[in-house]
Amino acid sequence: MKILGLLRHAKSDWGQSDKRDFDRGLNDRGHRGAQVIGDHIRDHGVKWDLLLASPAERVKLTLADALPDLEPVWDERLYLAGTDTICDVIRDHGGDAKAILVSGHNPGLGDMVFEMVSPKNENALFDEAKVKFPTAAYAVFELAIDDWADLREGCGKLVHFARPRDLDPELGPEY
Repeated sequence: MKILGLLRHAKSDWGQSDKRDFDRGLNDRGHRGAQVIGDHIRDHGVKWDLLLASPAERVKLTLADALPDLEPVWDERLYLAGTDTICDVIRDHGGDAKAILVSGHNPGLGDMVFEMVSPKNENALFDEAKVKFPTAAYAVFELAIDDWADLREGCGKLVHFARPRDLDPELGPEY
């Protein structure tokens, strides 16, 4: 069994109209959301062997706030990647890692929820995550594989899902 985690970047700063999408940072709520979800990830207890991340500025800032002790492997393919590309990156870097956390963007990360979970493994967490995979959302899957090369559609079960608004009421439902 392998463990796959997904962490979407925190709320970005749309007020930075002078910057390319790739270079946009986080707004104040984004920084707070990243810190809250980072505390939750550490408390959740999965030991991540590998962190794969998009090199976009908002992902870098999310990880700096959330998981400053983890050293990411930056992969440009994860910038706005779809599920096929995300899976390719995982397969390329997975090696002997038991647990991989991927940090990036929607719609690809949100689509991964649908790709990884087979209909027989749908549960209440899946029902909640499929509605929306918001900024700074964190999901964990148990995968019925022994090697990352075997990563495929339907091989997982969603075993954990959290959003900053679930953890800090001040971040509110619109987060």
